[in-house]
Amino acid sequence: MIHIAETESGKVRGITSGDTYIIAFKGIPFAAPAAGDNRWRVPQPVTPWEGIRNCFEFGPAGMQDVYTGTGFYDREWHNDPEMPMSEDCLQLNIWTPAKTPEDRLPVMVWIYGGGLQGGHPAEMEFDGERIARRGVVIVTVNYRTNVFGFLAHPEITAENGGKHCTNFALFDQKAGIDWVYRNIAAFGGDPENITIFGQSAGGRSVLCQIASPLNAGGCIKRAISQSSAGINFAIGGHGADHLTLKEAEEQGERFFREYLGVETLEEARKLDAAFVRDKGAEFRNSRQGQWQFVVDGDFLPDQPNTLLLENKRLQIPIMAGYTTGEFFDVISAKSLEEFEKKARILYGEYADEFLKLCEFDSGDLDKVLALSKVNGSPFGSKLLVMRAADAGLPAWYYEFDPEIPGEDHPGVFHSSDLWFVFETLGKCWRPFVGKHYDLARKVCNYWTNFAKCGDPNGNDADGTPMPVWEPFTGDESRPIVFGDTVHMSDKELTPCVKGMYRLAADKLWRK
Repeated sequence: MIHIAETESGKVRGITSGDTYIIAFKGIPFAAPAAGDNRWRVPQPVTPWEGIRNCFEFGPAGMQDVYTGTGFYDREWHNDPEMPMSEDCLQLNIWTPAKTPEDRLPVMVWIYGGGLQGGHPAEMEFDGERIARRGVVIVTVNYRTNVFGFLAHPEITAENGGKHCTNFALFDQKAGIDWVYRNIAAFGGDPENITIFGQSAGGRSVLCQIASPLNAGGCIKRAISQSSAGINFAIGGHGADHLTLKEAEEQGERFFREYLGVETLEEARKLDAAFVRDKGAEFRNSRQGQWQFVVDGDFLPDQPNTLLLENKRLQIPIMAGYTTGEFFDVISAKSLEEFEKKARILYGEYADEFLKLCEFDSGDLDKVLALSKVNGSPFGSKLLVMRAADAGLPAWYYEFDPEIPGEDHPGVFHSSDLWFVFETLGKCWRPFVGKHYDLARKVCNYWTNFAKCGDPNGNDADGTPMPVWEPFTGDESRPIVFGDTVHMSDKELTPCVKGMYRLAADKLWRK
């Protein structure tokens, strides 16, 4: 086994994980601390160290809101209100089953979610041991979020000559991926076989990484985007547009002046990190601004959705899907008149066709409301894989729909798939039983098979073939369903949903 590896910055020593054949290296710095003059700068080089650095514990999370322990996701995994935080957070973690550096095993790089406002790779569900058992080297990358990850300001732009001046979270992720490419061979990984995967904001980040021209000709060979809503627009739906650099700079000036009480970048970089964090949250919660992706003309030359729709992305295989209990787009109305008014605001020039699909002329408000309810996650995910298939790229589409146990009867909630992808159900408080463990084993198999060769199909642990997952090839292709059984979907889409796919596909980008 590889207990000591030599990186570009120095030697690191790992620790035996629960499985004695898996060695974990935790808290390896891939960039310098993002504090002081490095606050709101793209990742800077690590200062090399002498001797062997013990990498036995996760590094601190980036600066983010403190969890209270009382929320739904606090109980699920954000259960440590004393979690260490620091601007010295640009570190990554590796689990390797390799016996020698010459093994050249496939590599998976994980980008966590958290709404771009928080999250960290030390969450219990992200233990990489079970993935590593399948002959894969897995890496989880920490990155800056919220105001630390997405602030823009004219002084930052000027300081960097108009480039590399915001989207620091995306640059952090890229720096981690690039570090993996340069160093992973020392841990037995194959730098020419790297799959990036992420969920929620991490899934959205994956899409930004494959859409960015800065990654053209790079090391990313495959991508998995979980619950990102894919191409997230439902004919005018929310979430499609991000601030331009100019808009983000104006927001940054207002934030400095009205919330931090400073005028200059130099002053802002001297402020205490916790103070900046808290003021950033106050600014966001007041709805006076947002800390999200910025169309900066650099990392993102255009809106991510536009880049994906126009197939301006890495020409690589993609896997995408969703959980059935997330991201419903619903028009709330107490009368047909109110419904029509809101529909015309939301769908604009497509409103007449939308109203027809919802059978608005029936005069039955309950029926119209039921037909108008669209799960935005499968909608966006299907458009994403549909666009990839149109370009002749291998694409795989899934629906996650098992029974999730617990006295709270949560349904198949957003992020419930994480326990299954990492096969870490044993770390969860929920009373999972045999069928859940069987499903987790299969899901983890599909994910790692895709990382190995670009095709998720293969055998189960006992050597029997798993249910065949058919690739997505056209408009009528259906997802594989990860439920109490694994099978290709046989559900018919409602006329409303079919019609909305047709409108989006034919009228918005199939011209």
